[in-house]
Amino acid sequence: MISDRQAGNGAVLVLGASGKLGAMLRGFWQGPQRLICHSRIAQPDFVTYDLLDEPAMAVASMRGAQAVICLSGVTPARAAQDTSAMTLNIDLAQAAVTLAYQAGVSRVFVASSAAVYGTSDKVLSEDDVCTPVSDYGRAKLEMEQVACTQGQALGQPVTALRIGNVAGADAILGGWTRSMHLDQFADGSTPQRSYIGPDTLTRVLSTLCQAPSLPEVINIAAPGAIEMGALLDAAQLPWVPRPAQLGAIAKVALCTRSLERYVDFRPRDSTAEGMVSEWRMFRARE
Repeated sequence: MISDRQAGNGAVLVLGASGKLGAMLRGFWQGPQRLICHSRIAQPDFVTYDLLDEPAMAVASMRGAQAVICLSGVTPARAAQDTSAMTLNIDLAQAAVTLAYQAGVSRVFVASSAAVYGTSDKVLSEDDVCTPVSDYGRAKLEMEQVACTQGQALGQPVTALRIGNVAGADAILGGWTRSMHLDQFADGSTPQRSYIGPDTLTRVLSTLCQAPSLPEVINIAAPGAIEMGALLDAAQLPWVPRPAQLGAIAKVALCTRSLERYVDFRPRDSTAEGMVSEWRMFRARE
């Protein structure tokens, strides 16, 4: 466990807040902390600078902050087009940790991914050995390691957030098309994955920002796993079943025992209906 460097109830700065997850935090944030949003490209109500090229501006924006959440990085889509760009995830996270330390920030969160675990069908806990199979997963794992090592060297608390699927920022609800096909297994089920709704995600992050101490790595998902077919059914979005191919993974579930030490989940948070309801609220606010 790592203790915070300083107490206080200052603002929370979100680096790279112009993307989908940033929009969700902006739309649902109700925590006691004031939310400050950053973008590399100027837009209304954002602080604007390049995290790598304008460190003085970054430090100035971080001073007095209780926490920095680093969402800045390369998306899986961009990574698929340019694998060399993935090293930017590491550079940005390392810069966030170093500059937050200089600004006296209590804690830094770096956004990682469930992709670091690989393709295991067991319930995945933070202590499990990670064997990522994609370049994106490998880059995220290296980012975690570099950020946490940097934090240890500086005495800066750092927590890597291994985020599961976020309803609306995923390939199912967020990427739905009328011709969408889903794998269907012999028992009639569709793939199960760890999910979290956008409102619940925001509540989780706000709560973690207030925690007096946290581990270096924590899974971010609602307890349990959701069938992709159930999610689309709850949203009344049609889909076409296709026989699952040999090797298709029926279930990828993140263990949330560590997270549940800090966050009280409501029963509805883990249901397809609840997640769809949150997704619809987000779309209404976009």
